[in-house]
Amino acid sequence: METLFINMTASKNALIIFTRNPELGKVKTRLAATIGNQSALEIYKLLIHHTVKITSTINANKYVFYSENIQKNDAWNPSIFKKELQNGKNLGERMQNAFDLLFKKGYQKIVIVGSDIYELNSQDIEDSFISLKTSSYVIGPAKDGGYYLLGMRQLNKNIFENKNWGTDTVFNDTIEDLKENVVVLLSEKNDIDIYDDIKNMEVFNQFLIKK
Repeated sequence: METLFINMTASKNALIIFTRNPELGKVKTRLAATIGNQSALEIYKLLIHHTVKITSTINANKYVFYSENIQKNDAWNPSIFKKELQNGKNLGERMQNAFDLLFKKGYQKIVIVGSDIYELNSQDIEDSFISLKTSSYVIGPAKDGGYYLLGMRQLNKNIFENKNWGTDTVFNDTIEDLKENVVVLLSEKNDIDIYDDIKNMEVFNQFLIKK
């Protein structure tokens, strides 16, 4: 009887999605300082479902990397999303290790996004893969000075080192690292970290009960 083998990297494109396990008091802590832990958790769950929706149809193999432990019965359908665990002491190490793992699997274009960018849509991600056909890197700057998307065609460890993660210098420092390369910049978007990021957004109004 003939055995059929499925080539996991047939598309040669991989999408990494970094997510935090949705646990009370452990997500969106800066936002929770204003609206409370329960409301912050509900908002984060909404952001996760938004990310699931916009990434499910992306033309790439999709990997969800959990922050704490891999969950089975959650929003990430295992028939669509392969599941991995983040590994590293800080965000830079965790991203580097995720890229390294998938490049070693044979992928040629890899893009990473978080799960808390409500302004992000499917076309942004598809466009990033298209950009990588002719450029070495693609990056989406966030309004807080970080970035919400990063894509590359080969692992560059330098961009994950010597960064003050969580500060407003990350994007500029990363661009400095890439100044000798062809880089495509996407439009600037706002990630959800503090109350001011959501106070005027209708979709979040049901959760905006201040402490």
